[in-house]
Amino acid sequence: MRDKIKDILLENIRIKEEILRTGISKIKEIVDLVIDCLRKGGKIILFGNGGSASDAQHIAAEFIGRFKKDRTALAAIALTTNTSVLTSLANDYGYDVVFAKQIEALGQKNDIAIGISTSGKAKNVIAGLRQAKKNGLKTIAITGGDGGEIAKLADAALIVPSYITARIQEAHITIAHIICELAEEALCLEIK
Repeated sequence: MRDKIKDILLENIRIKEEILRTGISKIKEIVDLVIDCLRKGGKIILFGNGGSASDAQHIAAEFIGRFKKDRTALAAIALTTNTSVLTSLANDYGYDVVFAKQIEALGQKNDIAIGISTSGKAKNVIAGLRQAKKNGLKTIAITGGDGGEIAKLADAALIVPSYITARIQEAHITIAHIICELAEEALCLEIK
């Protein structure tokens, strides 16, 4: 078991080292988009399925509450939290539209839509990003594997270099924390 634990940790480190070598400019591009959005009075709209839904909620909470500083809130929303909306849309229209319909209703010009999918192939995340583009939003994909369709669709995409869902999710939350920390530093003064 000790060897298995060591192997898992080493794989996590290897993936993050690869992101360190190849992903810094992509992370910076995403951070710049997020900062620009928030400076213009827009909001960050996040969505995904399963663990990516949890990540969307986690990231929205970091923006709204605080990351490291006690500060004014930054506008963010996870489209994965309203079970009445999710279940009514899934029941009436099908699960593929649960994010697209919410973006149709809530997405505005200065907002950014961040679709999270470990495979990049989630049909509802694809539909959400398509609707975001239709609404005039900037789009970001945070994904893994080969990036799938969401990486091709988004204005900016960060693809974690792994096909292992757990390792991709671990990298996603690290990347999201980097985005939150740099946006907070750029935009917020501490509340005294």
